[in-house]
Amino acid sequence: MPELFDTIGQKAEQVAPATNGTNGTNGTNGLEPDDDERVVEEIESLCMNCHENGTTRLLLTKIPYFREVIIMSFSCDKCGFQNNEIQPAGTFQLKGAHYELRLTAMPDFERQVVKSDTATVKFIELDVEVPAGRGQLTNVEGLLMSIVDDLESGQEARKEQAPEVHAKIEEIITRGRAMLAGDAFPFRMYIDDPAGNSFIAPDPRDGVGKWEKREYLRSPEQNEALGLADTVTTGLDDSGNIIPDQVYQFPASCPGCMHPCTTNMKMVDIPHFRQVVLMNTTCDDCGYKSNDVKTGGEIPENGRKMTIKVKGAIDLARDILKSESCALECPELSLSVNPGTLGGRFTTVEGLLTQVRDDLRSQIFEADGSGGQSSEGGDSLSSQERERWNAFFDGLNQAIEGEKEFTIVLTDPLASSYVQSLADDPSQPDPQITIEEYQRTAEEEEELGLSDMKVEGYEEDAQEAGENGGGN
Repeated sequence: MPELFDTIGQKAEQVAPATNGTNGTNGTNGLEPDDDERVVEEIESLCMNCHENGTTRLLLTKIPYFREVIIMSFSCDKCGFQNNEIQPAGTFQLKGAHYELRLTAMPDFERQVVKSDTATVKFIELDVEVPAGRGQLTNVEGLLMSIVDDLESGQEARKEQAPEVHAKIEEIITRGRAMLAGDAFPFRMYIDDPAGNSFIAPDPRDGVGKWEKREYLRSPEQNEALGLADTVTTGLDDSGNIIPDQVYQFPASCPGCMHPCTTNMKMVDIPHFRQVVLMNTTCDDCGYKSNDVKTGGEIPENGRKMTIKVKGAIDLARDILKSESCALECPELSLSVNPGTLGGRFTTVEGLLTQVRDDLRSQIFEADGSGGQSSEGGDSLSSQERERWNAFFDGLNQAIEGEKEFTIVLTDPLASSYVQSLADDPSQPDPQITIEEYQRTAEEEEELGLSDMKVEGYEEDAQEAGENGGGN
């Protein structure tokens, strides 16, 4: 019996040899194939347009770099109505996912996109947002083209009924057509999915700022919209503060099996650094585990850049805290990790690189039926791409095994990351660690929400506002 969620390429291989020149009848001389051999399931279902019976087709497959999905299409021979959509075959993820892509050339339009029915899409420079709705399996060009086509479909009626609205939408359509023609680079788009089941395909040649994935904790409103129980913790002191070194537990839902599980939280002090919050989720039913670290305390005036020279096994065993706002680079390994991609991690240098390797491998090379990793990768990977990824992982493995010297650069605008010093006197600098403070850029201030933050001088502002109001 074939796997339920083979890749599309593997599905095609199941069909192609079986047809054997018999006009697609799977060698059955016109008879219906066995259920175990059927690649696309067909179900007779009601057409919502003419209320006659049509056909729904279901294809269970894997998306390279992503996970299992169900592709559905409906067609009615009576009225010609057709509909296509995609649904995730798994469950809601523990966190929501936000993908952002900066398009700079025509090949970027070919990036594969999975938009679930809970995701919103926005082309930022176009200032057009598509709310949650029908799931889609497409690419960036198809997504933008469908938006422009949908806007054009009602223009004739708007021209007569609302000329002002027609003129504004016509401007958006013109800009959208310019983007599709390649005359408006660069521009950005994002997909935000509270369920964590949407995706924009990465490329091994992407640099920092080109493709970004960020995971986030859902708000109570988003949990309610998804039909999930809220995870509000109780048991704080009278002032609403967390008590240091005390373990807090609150209920959660496992993203692997959706069974109830427990999230543990504890605030601890890291010597010679600051307070951090450790969070851990473990499911006793399926064995799922997740760890995250959040830094606390005041926001420093400057950001911090740390450069660590890793020369052997001793350096690989250094404790390292990579905060959620920290970017990681290893020039010798051609590795760059955008802020928010891995979340917060408190581990060792070896553990951090292992986490990066495992996360990337799980996206680039799909899991086989036994739960292991396939060395062949997804069916959409070209031989050149596969060789490039294999070379990248070989270098990463050498670094993890201590066979290759390399440099780690941590750039954190909130100065919330930490690397253990191996100096005999902790108050003295470690010769293999270089620490530089830098002034945050305006873009970093904006992304962190610090541009409009005011922490002093409220009395003067209130007095001025009162005087201006009185003068009017």
